[in-house]
Amino acid sequence: MHQSAFSYQKKIGGIIFGTVILKIILSFFFELGNDEVYYYTYAVQPDWNHFDHPGMVGWMIRVTTLNLQWVSELSMRIGAIIASAMATYIVFETGTLLKNEKAGFIAAILYSLSIYTTIIAGLFVLPDSPQLLFFTASIYLMVKWVVKPHLFHWGNWVTLGLLIGLATLSKIHGLYLWIGFGGFFLFHQPKALREKGVYLAILITAVIASIILIWNIQNDFITYQFHSKRVTHTGLSLDYFLQEIIGEFLYQNPLVYISCLIPLLKFSTLKKYFQSNSNGEHSKVLYLLLWLSIPLILTFWGLSLFNATLPHWTGPAFIALFLIAGVYWSEHTLGIPKIIQWAAGFLGIVMVCFLLLVYVFPKQLGSSSINNLGEYNPINDVTGWQYFESQFSSLVQKDKAEGKMNKQTFIVTHKWFPAGHLLFYVANPLQMPLIAIGSLSDVHKFAWLNNETNHSLHLGNDAYCIVPSNLPANPQQLYGAYFKEIQKPDTIALVTHGITLRNFYVYRLKNCIQIPPVLVPKK
Repeated sequence: MHQSAFSYQKKIGGIIFGTVILKIILSFFFELGNDEVYYYTYAVQPDWNHFDHPGMVGWMIRVTTLNLQWVSELSMRIGAIIASAMATYIVFETGTLLKNEKAGFIAAILYSLSIYTTIIAGLFVLPDSPQLLFFTASIYLMVKWVVKPHLFHWGNWVTLGLLIGLATLSKIHGLYLWIGFGGFFLFHQPKALREKGVYLAILITAVIASIILIWNIQNDFITYQFHSKRVTHTGLSLDYFLQEIIGEFLYQNPLVYISCLIPLLKFSTLKKYFQSNSNGEHSKVLYLLLWLSIPLILTFWGLSLFNATLPHWTGPAFIALFLIAGVYWSEHTLGIPKIIQWAAGFLGIVMVCFLLLVYVFPKQLGSSSINNLGEYNPINDVTGWQYFESQFSSLVQKDKAEGKMNKQTFIVTHKWFPAGHLLFYVANPLQMPLIAIGSLSDVHKFAWLNNETNHSLHLGNDAYCIVPSNLPANPQQLYGAYFKEIQKPDTIALVTHGITLRNFYVYRLKNCIQIPPVLVPKK
């Protein structure tokens, strides 16, 4: 048995190490996406909370970029990569605690093969990246409390409260951990409500989460206003529902999704597998895992009947399902089930095909219309901005040499995307101030960045407006009230292997005649 334990630990260690190396390599191939460059602003101007989410991802970026002294795709993503590696091992340990090392190994493999956990949140830097680490660690302690209560002490309750608090500081629905745990208490372990440690842990989480509430009180509850608008539609929409289900299926890796679904469909067999570690008595830990997963999934399914939702919102719920599947498949098969082996092949094929699509056989998968060339082409999500910066830099130098633009020149934008890319790949390298001119609902965090002292637009200033063709906009409508003249644009085409993926239109905005309104008051 000790040899088996060592064998599985050695295997999962090797898989984690290999996955980390692979992700580091991939970081050099893909530019930062819309969300990643946006969350860079959380590090540029750290705060306890921001327009959309709490501040954890910004603090993580601050650490991995060495306080913004080493800023690159790798330094931005290394925190997500490390957090994913740690979470994978925690899943292994949790599965081992539930059943045995084989169960832990299979659960960790499922975690590593999920597109959401290993790529979307495990390579790309998002609020989900640190959240999943705290989510998995919280589940580990909850499982420990159920299966080994005699080893659970006050320090564990304190740690659990901290972990759920940190998950909440990553993304607000970290609080769901207490909802799931509370449901388990009420329906399966009501005596637990007598334990003082439970209330201490809840208090610790509440104190940490109160930071988010205080920030929102100071900022007119802007985060809650923003998110409430996303879930307050009243018309029934089966299209949204189908998009959520299909998106969830794809985000988790279809074969991983099926691997988690099969145990639930064979529930009577699943219960027997969980009972086998408890001398014939029913193990309540299965119900804990179900409480930590199914209600969260059903909640977003319900919302998707009336609102447009995003498939990754249910992502954390699948951690518990990976653990359930780990126990099921460890008992149901001698080795690693073929469906999970196929899932590894599917993920590998998807990654190789996307690399080939981007660098060897690019295609115009999006719009071919000149009005929105490249819109919805996934290649444009991960390439093009470094090339544009080099071309735009030459254009700026030429304009200055020819006196076309004055010395104090800004870049203006109207929306958080492409504002994030403009800040990270253009404005910062060229040391040009970036100003967001638009509604708060469009510019998000950039409303606060506008208040930086070196971002003040003055009368008479000139500015550049950069419009990628895949994100079409009308500069005359957006900025005509603020500048005396908007000149016809120069076009910088992104051409790869003879395929024009998109155009960048560079407009010269001459002579500021009106200062844009301040969107949030300076502090």
